[in-house]
Amino acid sequence: MRKIFSVFFFFFLTSVLCQNVELKKTTDTTQTFTGEISGIPITIHLNYTGIVDCDQYQHYVDGWYYYDKYKKKIPLTGIYDYYGNLSLYHFGTKQKQNSMLLKEQITSLQKVEKTDEIAQKLAPQESIIFETLSTNSNPISGHFYKGKKEQPVKLFTGNVMIYRLNNYLYLPNNKKINTYDFINKAGGNELVSYASGENGNRVLLYFEQTSNFNACGQCGASDGEKGYRVLYFTKDWNYKNYEEFLTESCRENIYDVTRTKSKDKQTITYKIGKSESSPAHTLTVDIKNATVMKSK
Repeated sequence: MRKIFSVFFFFFLTSVLCQNVELKKTTDTTQTFTGEISGIPITIHLNYTGIVDCDQYQHYVDGWYYYDKYKKKIPLTGIYDYYGNLSLYHFGTKQKQNSMLLKEQITSLQKVEKTDEIAQKLAPQESIIFETLSTNSNPISGHFYKGKKEQPVKLFTGNVMIYRLNNYLYLPNNKKINTYDFINKAGGNELVSYASGENGNRVLLYFEQTSNFNACGQCGASDGEKGYRVLYFTKDWNYKNYEEFLTESCRENIYDVTRTKSKDKQTITYKIGKSESSPAHTLTVDIKNATVMKSK
């Protein structure tokens, strides 16, 4: 009887634990991609090595690629940007020297746009260029240049960004999603609560994030974007959509805010004054039920 009870309790406990929702943050600074050059399988490994000036949309990368059949690493250096453009170069015996020269010459957004022109003056032996016209494309297509020979190259991914602020939500039924993929790339989410209802499940997140990754522009590197997000799921925890509610914003000029918390700490009320983008309104955050209500 004890054995039966123990087995039942184990499965009950496992079932309960599997219903938890967790949020875990990881920052990627390296990525490994698979792909092909003219149909021949390759692997590309890249490391994020810094930003271009204050333009955090443009990043330096170093790494290597090899043909899967031979696994001989060929060094690469280059630039990628927030929009999915990636330019990589191999300078042969002058790889280290010319990599430094390339980065020394690319110090602004205007020079990033001339990356290939600058690189060609350093006589690369090989170039791999991806110009992503659509962020939803998978695989990503580009061009491989060796001397005067040009060949098609593909990466089997929909995202060539190396530096990634991942916020993974671990959900019941062994499901996992990354807010980086469908909300934005700024991260900054914190799990507040989650709840179930007749129409499915909800997850309530609080977020604080930079207003603009590009420190050179308006609201550059400002931590002025704050608020809540309600993520909606089906009863089987399939993601549907989300709503966002700002409580502070540099971009929307939202600063006139009064915050009140109920005695049981389950409800938070924000009275938000009129801004350039919206009239005065009230946000009521119900932590227990994982909801946010907006009213006049």
